[in-house]
Amino acid sequence: MERKRALPESIAKDIEEATSSLLPKKSRDAYYKELNYFNNRNQENNVLVQILKRSHSFKNLNTNAIVLGIETSCDDTGCAVVDTNGSILGEALHSQQLFHLANGGIIPPFAQDLHRQNIENVVNTAIEQANIRFEDLHAIATTVKPGLPLSLTIGMKYGKYLCWRYNKPFIPIHHMEAHALTARMHNKHVTFPFLVLLISGGHCLLAVAQDIDKFLLLGTTLDDAPGEAFDKVSRRMKLRNIAEYSQLSGGQAIELAASKASDVLQFKFTTPLLQYKNCNFSMAGLKTQVQRHILTEEKKHDVQPDGVIPHINNLCAGFQLGVTRHLCQRVQRGMTFVKRENIIPKSKQTLVVSGGVACNNFIAKGLQLVCDEMEYYLVRPPPKLCTDNGVMIAWNGIERWRANLGILHDFLDVQIESSSPLGVSLIQDVIKHNISCKWTKLTELTQPRV
Repeated sequence: MERKRALPESIAKDIEEATSSLLPKKSRDAYYKELNYFNNRNQENNVLVQILKRSHSFKNLNTNAIVLGIETSCDDTGCAVVDTNGSILGEALHSQQLFHLANGGIIPPFAQDLHRQNIENVVNTAIEQANIRFEDLHAIATTVKPGLPLSLTIGMKYGKYLCWRYNKPFIPIHHMEAHALTARMHNKHVTFPFLVLLISGGHCLLAVAQDIDKFLLLGTTLDDAPGEAFDKVSRRMKLRNIAEYSQLSGGQAIELAASKASDVLQFKFTTPLLQYKNCNFSMAGLKTQVQRHILTEEKKHDVQPDGVIPHINNLCAGFQLGVTRHLCQRVQRGMTFVKRENIIPKSKQTLVVSGGVACNNFIAKGLQLVCDEMEYYLVRPPPKLCTDNGVMIAWNGIERWRANLGILHDFLDVQIESSSPLGVSLIQDVIKHNISCKWTKLTELTQPRV
């Protein structure tokens, strides 16, 4: 009598981790039963790989595809269904913002638990909105890098489970690549190559997008990303103690407070990295300057521990201007480098700005001034597509589907990566050019509002 092989321990463990907290017991039992059925048929190769090849083949890549996208890289659980035409058939998002605001910042284990609790409902809602079945999907795209490991794990494992359950290929997605390409959904002007500035809570990158999976990195952050700096500064300013800002993220609160400033230039800020002729970014110096201004004002006005300094709106405006000036200068140097190296034809001079901080209209206005000076076309996705969402992941899946890039039938070995570079680095090349710039004047940003 032929001896039946046991399910390999490593595979069994992965199955347990991927499904135990995401599926009701009845579904889990059926899952194991089917796995063991195929295992007992004594197939030659990895059990799950063979399962993926059972009963019917994957749909033709040339068809009008429908892709499900899953995003859990940080603190938002997002899912969307997008087709080849860029139509959003269904989408859902569960934000953890209020929870993390109440706890003074993102706590990774809590973020993971909230993803675990909400991912099934978010995915089902997107499918229901699209008025399709899981069987109608052509592929499932999921963020696997970079991001918070505990958060990424939930999305990756659930995406893999759905691929196994419905016999679909898995498309692993780079979070920042997805941000970079979102603008291509509905804007015909965004064709390769183009310049992209990705500014968010976890990243600050300037790069040239040459193709769907080819990027040239010109600059990156040396310390905090802009969104992280906004959050930390907002907490130090104690903006949450003002009712109007208590439910807003740090960036939103600072932008709103700054819009009410009576004197943008009351608090002086020096621009970081002026002496370094590269395209890298740094927010540390600006944060230190904010701290110095706050300490001076608190002492001067005898501000109580829970109190907010006078002229807080002006301080917010000064900090926001400092961030904007810094971003604009690094982008302008990047544009100059790209021109010298003939990396982007003059007819395709486009700057895409994406990521959560791209929602800031003041920063966008500053970048528009630079684009006008340098003869670039500025593109920002709609605000809801700048922040983390499932649409950008599904769209990146569509881009890859059409190009037949990274569509995995054997996806068991795919793992999450907490950090992952974007493309090939040209940072040292930029430094070697030693580029001096005549900075675009941003005086329009400091004019009193009428």
